[in-house]
This record gives sequence, structure tokens and C-alpha cells, in this order.
Amino acid sequence: MIPSPIAPEHVKNEQQEPAGSIEAPLFTRYAGNPILTRKQWPYPINSVFNAGATRLADGDTLLLCRVEERTGLSHLCAARSANGIDGWRIDSRPTLMPNPREYPEEIWGIEDPRITYVPELEQYVVAYTSFAQGGPGVSLALTKDFKSFERYGVIMQPEDKDAALLPWKIGGLWALIHRPVTTLGAHMWISYSPDLRHWGSHKVMLAARRGGWWDANKIGLCSPPIETVKGWLVIYHGVRQTAAGGIYRLGLALFDLEKPDICLQRGNSWMFGPEARYEREGDVSNVVFPCGQTIGADGDTIHLYYGAADECVAMATGSIRGLLLWLDSHSDAGSESGL
Repeated sequence: MIPSPIAPEHVKNEQQEPAGSIEAPLFTRYAGNPILTRKQWPYPINSVFNAGATRLADGDTLLLCRVEERTGLSHLCAARSANGIDGWRIDSRPTLMPNPREYPEEIWGIEDPRITYVPELEQYVVAYTSFAQGGPGVSLALTKDFKSFERYGVIMQPEDKDAALLPWKIGGLWALIHRPVTTLGAHMWISYSPDLRHWGSHKVMLAARRGGWWDANKIGLCSPPIETVKGWLVIYHGVRQTAAGGIYRLGLALFDLEKPDICLQRGNSWMFGPEARYEREGDVSNVVFPCGQTIGADGDTIHLYYGAADECVAMATGSIRGLLLWLDSHSDAGSESGL
């Protein structure tokens, strides 16, 4: 795992309760949020949000941002920072543009990348949403430098999105978490492949709850799963429909390391939701939506990068240990994990 370059003492956060307080937040917003907006972009855009994140070999933090053009279509653009907070160096042109001539599934844009560094391949695997007449699908691209990319094309046909690759093979096969929409609903699935191109053994790993729950009816993966000694720690989003529209909030679940389709724990309540003005007001109000994180040099601090109200990129910090402890006291083991 490549650590984040952000040392905790360099991050100025909003005030929070003492660590032992019941009311202490699991994630603390950076006081300088948002960290990226359209005003910083070197060319005209509508908005920037939902960024994949990784730590590069030179120590920089890279955010691969979804950039919505004034046409309404999206492309991906990279921003680099020495400390992962400010001083962003943004590519002067789009980093990865839709290529509908060779990949017709991208005719309406590409969106919401998740980045996984895969040691066996010595490359970064970017899972992103490709959008066309049939709806959103999952596509893959591999890169070593975020300058040139090897596209694999669509690997999960519409309607499917919210995908990320696990960094290690499971039982000799690559594993992909994704969110198809079927007659069964909008749930998180896991699928396996010998070559990243042909996928099978599809299985629901976490189902949207029913009724009045905060994550009823529609859920999906946020940032790529975090490998811990207890299992794969997953941050996922749930959508609650209200009279004023949907509210996107974040929850936690833990999955077995060797059998990641097995849910060990699932939080009963949401643990991070839209509260700040930049999260509650925007192109799509009441949305917090992370697509990436980096882990600090201490192996515990999480720097979570999230889209706020589909308009800007913000950051919050948390603790892996804190999230695991919260799950111990806020979950029913394995409950509601499948259909």
C-alpha cells in the first residue's frame, strides 16, 4: 500500500469532539474545503467532482477528477499536489477524453473513476463509468503514469456503475465490485475474472435495505475497499428519497479478506452526510460522494476525497481504527448483507 503524503499535523480541520466522545465525528472536514472548484480549472468547465485518488511514487497525491463540460458531458482530468491539500497542478488539457469512435459506449462521456494500484501489474487500474444511449456501464483503463492509457473498453454492460478492482487476486482471479441495476434492485455485486476482460461468478455482496432505512432501495460502492487485518473495509453510499429529492450519505461495511462476498459487519446508521453549505447546495444538492482516498504514513489516517453537491471536490480525514471500532458498536454481524 502506498501511503499518503499528508502528515496529520499539516491538515487544518474543523473543530471536533474529543476522540473518546460518543458524538465525535468519524470524518472531519478540512477547514479549507472545497479544495478544488471550477474556478481553478485552466479551461472553461461547469463543475469538478467525484475524483479517484492515489499516491504516486514521487510522493504526490493525484486526483483523477470527473470534469463536467458546459455541454453536460464529462471527461477525466488529473490534478497533482505535493501535500494533497493545496498547490494543485492541474493538467492543462483533459487527461482522459471519451473516445466514441473506438469505444461507442463513451459517446455521452466518462465519469466517476476509482483508482487501484495493482502490484502484480505494476500499473494503476482505473474503473470508470462510460455513458451512452443504453445507460451507464463499467469500463477499465490501465496506466503507469496517468499520461497514456490502455483502454479495455466496457466490461460490465448497462446499467452498471460504481466499480473498483481489488488490488490482489482472490483464489487466482481478479475481483471487481460494481453496482448493476436489475429487477432485483440496485445492490452491490462482486464478479471475478482471469484476465480483466471476461467476467463471471457474479454474486450480490451487499443489498440495499427495504423500508425506511437510510440506505433503502439504492446503494453503491464509494472509494475502493481498504485492506485491514479484520477484512475489507468498505465505504458505501445509500440514497434516501424524500419529498425534496434524494440525500446521498455514507455507511460502512466489513467483508472477509479471502471471501469478499461475505459481509462480516454492516453499520446500521449512516456515518457521514451532507451538512456543510457546499455539500447541501449545488448542481445536485445534498450529496457527498467519495471515489477515492489515500492512507497516511501512519497506516491509519484516511484522507477521503469526495464530490460535494456534484459541483466541487472536498476532503475529510478519519481513522481506520476508528471506523472499525464504530462498526463493532453500530452493526449486526452479517445482517441485511444479501438478498
